[in-house]
Amino acid sequence: MTSEFKLSPSILSADFSNLQLALDQCADGGAHWIHIDVMDNQFVPNLTIGPPVVKSLRSKTQKFLDVHMMVVEPEKLVEPFAKAGADMITFHIEATDDPLSVINLIRSTGSKVGISLKPSTPVSDIEPFFDKIDLVLVMSVDPGFGGQGYIDASTNRIIEIKQKLVEQCLQDRVLIEVDGGIKLHNAKEVLDAGADVLVAGSAIFGTDDPANTIKEFYNI
Repeated sequence: MTSEFKLSPSILSADFSNLQLALDQCADGGAHWIHIDVMDNQFVPNLTIGPPVVKSLRSKTQKFLDVHMMVVEPEKLVEPFAKAGADMITFHIEATDDPLSVINLIRSTGSKVGISLKPSTPVSDIEPFFDKIDLVLVMSVDPGFGGQGYIDASTNRIIEIKQKLVEQCLQDRVLIEVDGGIKLHNAKEVLDAGADVLVAGSAIFGTDDPANTIKEFYNI
């Protein structure tokens, strides 16, 4: 079971003065994806990575670039991130009044489409779009800051989403990604609930040997 999931280390927790080292550590550890947190200091109270950084990362790695946009007016940044090399672009359901247009815009760029929801947002808000997307990103902390603790109620949300995907016969087409407070000690619980992709930041880059920690995740 655990060998089938994907790990997406979040470079938000890496050393921004040496992102090449972070990429090397991800490669050495065997991580499948690279998670890139985009924050605009409006949707969430922090400011992080823009398209130029993604373009730079793209030139240095062949790994799947997993871009999570925590931004208002996501439609304005879809094309810049797609052109920069994003393989997956995930937006927040709370950030737009027209989710379908954002989905269609992302799809038109050739990138895969993800929808994310905050811990307080009901699953029913994203359910109508399950058949139009590639991934649901479950935030298991309040978005905007790294290093938070996993919200226990997230496990039941993962189970709920997985069941709804099964009911729509989409469980093999739509991945469930979980982001926030993922550690070695709770990763199996999250996977058993139905997660396909785990995002981990400080649990990887906050250790003395990030590459080895990635390997430990894959051996849980």
